[in-house]
Amino acid sequence: MDYGKHQAPRGYEPGEGMLTTLIRIPVRIVVVVLVLPVRMVWDALTALWHAADRVLLRPLGRALAWLLDTLVLTPLTWLYTWVLTPLGKAAAWLAVALLIRPWIGLWRYVIVPVARYGIAAPAVWLYTAVLTPLGRGLRWIGTALLLPALHGLGNGIGWLITVLLILPLQFLWRYVAVPVVRYGLVVPVVWLYGAVLTPLGLGTAWVLGRLWQGTAWVLGQVWRGIAATGRGLGIALAWLVMTLLVAPVSWTYRRILAPVSREIAAAFEVAWRVAGYVSRAVGRALATIARYLIGAPLSWAYRTVCTPVGHFLRDAVWAPARRAAAETGRAARAALASARETVRQARRDAWRALVGATDGARSREPRGIPARTLGSTTTVPSAAQASETPLLGEKFVKQG
Repeated sequence: MDYGKHQAPRGYEPGEGMLTTLIRIPVRIVVVVLVLPVRMVWDALTALWHAADRVLLRPLGRALAWLLDTLVLTPLTWLYTWVLTPLGKAAAWLAVALLIRPWIGLWRYVIVPVARYGIAAPAVWLYTAVLTPLGRGLRWIGTALLLPALHGLGNGIGWLITVLLILPLQFLWRYVAVPVVRYGLVVPVVWLYGAVLTPLGLGTAWVLGRLWQGTAWVLGQVWRGIAATGRGLGIALAWLVMTLLVAPVSWTYRRILAPVSREIAAAFEVAWRVAGYVSRAVGRALATIARYLIGAPLSWAYRTVCTPVGHFLRDAVWAPARRAAAETGRAARAALASARETVRQARRDAWRALVGATDGARSREPRGIPARTLGSTTTVPSAAQASETPLLGEKFVKQG
C-alpha cells in the first residue's frame, strides 16, 4: 500500500472540493446541536407513548370493550333474541292472517267460482251455440252471393278505367312528352355542355393551376428564408442560454448545491445517530439515578420496616383476634345446641304430659341426635357436637 498518496475517507466520495471539506465539520456540529434536543424530546415522547399504551390505553380499551359488550351488545342480543324475534314472528303471522289469507280465500272461493261459472261458462255456451252458427251462415252468404257479384263489378270498373284513362295517358307519354323533352331540351343542353362549357372550364382550370403553382413557389421561397432566419436565431439563442444560464446553474449545482446538500443530509444522519446514543445514555443515567434515589430506599423501607411491622401485626394482633373469634364462635354454637336440646326436651315432656304416652316410639316428636363430647366417645344429650376438622385458629397458632 502506498502511504504517500492521499486517500479519501470511507463514506466520502473522491474528488470532493475544498468547499465540502471546509463545511463538513461545522455543519455537523451545528446539526448535532440542533438535532439533539429534538431527538431527546422524540425519545421521551416515544417512551411516554409506550408507557401510556401499556398502562392506560390497553386497560382502558379492554374496559371499554367489556362495557360495550356488557351494556350494549348483551342487552341488544337479549332484546333481539327474546323481544324483537318473537314480535317479528307474531307480526308476520298477524300480517299473513289479516292481509294475505283473506285475499287468498276471496280469490279461491269467490273470484274464481264467479269467473268460471258466471262469465266463462256462459261465454263458452254463447260462442258455441250462437256465434259459431251465425258466423258460418254469414260466411256462406259472402262466399256464395256477394263474392261473385263483387268480382264481376270489379272487372267492369277495371276495364272502363283502362279504356278511358290509362290508354290515353300512355299514348300522350310515348308519342308527345318523350319526343318533346328529348329533342327540345336534352339534345341542346348536351351540345352546349360539350361544345362551349367544357373548353371554357378547361382553359379556366389551366390558368388557375399556373397561378397556384407560381404563388406556391413564391410562398415556399419566403418560408425557406423565414425558416433559415428562425433557425439561426434559435441556434444563437440556445447558445446564449446554454452559455449564460445553463452552464452556470449546472456548475453551481454540481460544485456547490450537491456537495452541500449531501453533507447536510449526511450530517443529519450522523447527528440523529449521535443524538440517539446521547438520549439513550441520558435515559439510562436517569433510570439509574431514579433506581438509587427512589427504588433502593423504597425497597429498603419495605424490607426493613414494613415487613417486620407486618409480621408483628400478624403475630401479635391478627392471630389472637382470630383465635378469640374462633373461641367465641365455638361457645356460641355450643350454647345454641344446648338451647335447641333444652327446647326439644321441654316439648317432649309437654307432649307426654298432654297425651300421657310413655312409649318413645309412639311419640311424633323428633328426638335429638346425641352428640359426642370433645375428646371422648361418650354421648351426652345436651353436649354440642365436636368439629371433625381442626379449628382454623388452632391451626394458625400451631403454625405460628
